[in-house]
Order: sequence, then structure tokens, then C-alpha cells
Amino acid sequence: MRTLILIRQFLDDIRAQKLRTALTVLGITWGTVAVVVLLAFGVGLADQMQRNARGMGDGIVVVFGGRTTRAYAGYKEGRPIRLREEDAALIAREVSGIEAISPEYGGRGRPVRRGTAIVNPYITGVLPVYGELRNIIPEPGGRFLNDMDEQRRRRVVVLGDGVKKLLFGDEEAVGEQVFIGAVPFTVVGVMRPKTQNSSYSSRDADRVFIPASTYRALFGAPFLSNLIYRPVDPVQAPAIEREIYELLGRRYRFDPGDKDALMVWDTNEMMRMFRYLFLGFNVFLGVVGSFTLTVGGIGVANIMYIVVRERTREIGVKRSLGARRRDILFQFVTEACLIVAMGAALGFLLSVALIRVVALLPIQEAVGTPTISSTVLGATLALLALIALVAGLLPARRAATLDPVECLRYGT
Repeated sequence: MRTLILIRQFLDDIRAQKLRTALTVLGITWGTVAVVVLLAFGVGLADQMQRNARGMGDGIVVVFGGRTTRAYAGYKEGRPIRLREEDAALIAREVSGIEAISPEYGGRGRPVRRGTAIVNPYITGVLPVYGELRNIIPEPGGRFLNDMDEQRRRRVVVLGDGVKKLLFGDEEAVGEQVFIGAVPFTVVGVMRPKTQNSSYSSRDADRVFIPASTYRALFGAPFLSNLIYRPVDPVQAPAIEREIYELLGRRYRFDPGDKDALMVWDTNEMMRMFRYLFLGFNVFLGVVGSFTLTVGGIGVANIMYIVVRERTREIGVKRSLGARRRDILFQFVTEACLIVAMGAALGFLLSVALIRVVALLPIQEAVGTPTISSTVLGATLALLALIALVAGLLPARRAATLDPVECLRYGT
């Protein structure tokens, strides 16, 4: 009953001071929009960047041969370390904690053609597990390389979607033949398009994939471009890396502490950096948005101070009739919370509408899709609750501590 009376009185105050209340509500509305939209853009951008990074593979580590910077075991510094295919089998056998590993040959210089259409893609020779490691998913009707392709050195090829577009256009490619140099290959699969903003040597859309055994036999390649593997547990990635340095250090006679002898790209570390980066970015956006919302909260506090002054005699009458201080306190805190709630509700509606409009624009690949996640919603509601409490509590405490006698004399 008391709450209904407070709400009725609150509505009477709104009707009496329409312009003042409207401006205060708009201040909260604008502040809410600022917080929600900025955080939603931050979440959308973080999701898009992580999705782009995962296009290269989930939790993979890429190892390249490097050049020694220390003399070791009678060998001078500056010696190149060049990896071989048997290194992959050695690592799989000797290093625990590796889920899958594939050697990777690669190079350009041999055109790929079909009829009069010619491209010069990056040609990659890999094991079948490579497709899973690198998230290379074939289009329906095709497949990636398999064990029989590798064992029999089959002349089969999987085309990146960009290469397929250049060679075949909109025509079906699976089952057709292309020539790599002067050698015919049968197309067994076409990579499904994927978002990828990080790569080495070439993006997957611009590659063709053939069995490692075929690459080695056809091109006579003695050395790998790199090794690629995935740890079973990403937490163990640093320990696995140390073991690989020690194992290959013994094999190629370099100091295991010489980090330049091998170049290691750990995408798990990259993802951790992304998470920390965007956590800080979202905190920054939240702080910027909260400044705008705080200004709106100051407006609520100001209007509540004015209301307290205008209703001083009313406070005196209520106190003289037996109202307690906490009753007065509750009244003005409730009114402040109602003002904030009105502005917040309008702000959330405008934010949702704005985000839906932005989602229709062709900018998702650059900034992602703004998302009002549970984190964004929780952070905004917590900030609104804090502002409502502070903006209402300070004027309410002043009203509750007024002397009833002085209140009754006010304005006489």
C-alpha cells in the first residue's frame, strides 16, 4: 500500500515538473545507451577477432627452422636449422602431450592451370591430419586428403576456395582435373570459405593441398617449410616447446637455450594476448560510457535535491504525524530509483534498436556484430543500480535529517 502511494505521488511530481523530469530521464537514457552500445561493440569486436584468429586453427603451434645465434658442440653460430619430415615422427614418438602433428612442405613457382585459366598459388604438401589442425573443412561432395592418398602418393589435390573460384568459377570442381606444372591432378575437395586474418606463407583460400609423399616425390623437396602440431592441453604448451628444443637440439647439434634456432608460433599464446587485450579494451569502453551515465546520475541527484527543498513543509507534516526517518529516506530513494529505471528502460530499448540497425550494415568482417551479452547486461545494470542508490541516497539522507519544526516553519 505504501509503495502504491509513493508511486502515485511520484507520478504527480512528474506531471507537475514535466520538462525537468524529462531532461533528467533523457540524461540517464543517453548514459545507458553509451554504456550498452560501447560494451556491445567491444564484445562484438573481440568475438570477431578471436573468430578470425581461429580460422588458422584451434590451439595449434607452428615450428619453423631458424638460425643459430650461439656456438655449440664445435659448430659456429649462424648455422641454418632445416627441418625434415622424419622430425615430425620423432617428435610424435618422443614428446608426450601432443594430440596431432603434421609436416608441411610448401612453395610457389609451379603454376596450376585448367584450360586457359592459370594461377600461381602456394602449393602445400601435408598429411591428412593437417585438415583438422588447420580447420580446412571441405565443401559438401568433396573431401580432404586421406591415408591412402599419402601411402600411394596419389596425384590428388584439395583447392582453396579462392583458387577454385579463379580456375572453375561457379562450375563444379570435384572430380575434375587440374595441372600442377605439367602433372595432372584430380580435384577431390574444395575448401569451405572461412574467415582468416592470420596466416603464414599464404592464406588457405589461396593454397592448394596435396599429399606430403606426392609433394616430396614430385618436387624432390628434402626440407620442410615447417611443422604444425596441437597440444592435448594448451597449458602444457610451454613444456612441450622446451622438450622439442631439447630433442631437435640433440638431433641438429644446437643449444636448446638458443631460441633463434627454431621459430615457434604458439596460437594459444596469441589467443591469451587477445583475451587480455580485449578485456582491457572493454574495461576502457565501459569507463568511457560510465562517465556519460554518471553525468545523468548527477542530474538525478540535483533534481532530488530540488524536490527535497520544494517538499520541505510536506516532510515536516509527515514527521509531525509520526513518519520515521527511514520512511522519508525510503520515499526519496524510491523516487530516484524510479527516475533511473525509466531512463534505463528507454536506454535499453534504444540500444537494442541501434544495434539491430548496425547489424544490417556490411561491417561485420571489420568490427564484428555488436552483442548485448550477459556480461554487458550485468555490468550496465550494476552501474545503474549504483548510480540510482547514490543519486537517491544523498538527497534522501538530507530530507530524513531535517528538523520537523524547522520544516513546518519553512516558507513562512
